[in-house]
Amino acid sequence: MNKVKISAIITSGGNSTRFGSNKLLEKIDEKSVIETTILKFLDLVDEIIVPSKEDIKNHILKSKIYCDKIKFAPAGKTRQNSVYNGLVMCSSPKIVLIHDGARPFIDKETIKKAIDLTYQKHAVLVGVFAIDTIKEVKDNKIVKTLDRKTIFQAQTPQCFDFELIKKVHEKYKNNPDFTDDCSMVEKYGVDVYILEGLKSNKKITTKDDLK
Repeated sequence: MNKVKISAIITSGGNSTRFGSNKLLEKIDEKSVIETTILKFLDLVDEIIVPSKEDIKNHILKSKIYCDKIKFAPAGKTRQNSVYNGLVMCSSPKIVLIHDGARPFIDKETIKKAIDLTYQKHAVLVGVFAIDTIKEVKDNKIVKTLDRKTIFQAQTPQCFDFELIKKVHEKYKNNPDFTDDCSMVEKYGVDVYILEGLKSNKKITTKDDLK
């Protein structure tokens, strides 16, 4: 019987172009961003797959958090490629959580809720409803004001039945047009359910975000 029921893929293969250096190696208190992110999941899942380049891999291997639960996959040319590489490395779990390595502020309670809901619904997106008024723009001109009560801002983790998301990635692996995993599942024709998280679960993109 497979002992791995829950896997997490922590994407860590980006170039941090807008940040100016590898943001995943920056410190939050005494730990790096990538260590902080991994620790949020470590005791809630059975394995963690980190698609990464050699610098991140070596950093984690030398860190105090490294353990047998953590595995590595090659970083792909795109995030989509990296996630697929991570899926290939998974030990056939029941569900998989896909999370940005640069979102270290995710809270464990949201992760627990996401796991529970994914067992029921098979595809779950963590995010927050829009607070600001959202405008649709074309040619530098506002063409429509959208109802912010229906605008949901995507975060991660994005959580799925493992067999579903692996099948979806295999179907669309030559299609580079997807910006996240949920959009692939939507295209595949499977409903994705939302879980409202916290606004603090922001992705570190610039040095101001880290401050």
